[in-house]
Amino acid sequence: MRRLIAWLSVICAAGALALLATRRPAGLGANFDESDFAALIGKIGFLVLIGGAVLTVFRERFLQAIQWTLLWVAIGLLLVVAYAYRFELRDTGDRVLAELVPGLPIMHGGAVEIARSRNGEFQVAAQVNGAAVPMVLDTGASAVVLTHEAAKAAGLPLDFIRYTVNIDTANGRTQAAAVTLDQIKVGGIVERGVPALIAQPGQLKTSLLGMSFLNRLDGWEVRGGKLTMRARPSI
Repeated sequence: MRRLIAWLSVICAAGALALLATRRPAGLGANFDESDFAALIGKIGFLVLIGGAVLTVFRERFLQAIQWTLLWVAIGLLLVVAYAYRFELRDTGDRVLAELVPGLPIMHGGAVEIARSRNGEFQVAAQVNGAAVPMVLDTGASAVVLTHEAAKAAGLPLDFIRYTVNIDTANGRTQAAAVTLDQIKVGGIVERGVPALIAQPGQLKTSLLGMSFLNRLDGWEVRGGKLTMRARPSI
């Protein structure tokens, strides 16, 4: 029965096209000539044939075909909405990622934000001379302090440094070596020529992001479990 209805629909549509082809409808305007009318008939005929073929192929699964069509239309609309709000969604995604990955610097409104870790510290995923160096924010440290391993990863000349600067660590008073770092990068903030210290092997577990870096910023603050840092505007 469904097959008969489909074929009758195709035959009726073909008959209507044939009738249209023999008589040019009035009121199409002077600019709509015979060639344009013929092209229109051809396009309508093509759509009718495609529609008939679809009905024939999916005659037993017509409802399923409609469901899949609606599903893909919904997916397409979601993609359009996601593209239209891509910047807002990216900002939301960055904030969620910052909460899931403590220490990950997130750019927000020209500032770098870092979420506090579960142990209460601000872990900072920094780069020193291009090498990834995990640090901990330490406002009590007068300078950036690198572990011996971090200094080696940053390519510093450890064979030529001298440990002559007295510092206080969790293990007590010790000595460190004074150096100048070519570059420290935290998120989108890049500072060059930063004074720093290198701890002796085994004296420090984690590198410290101290005041020799923070004092170069335009501003920084800790509020609501977030560390916010703003770079100085370039001149």
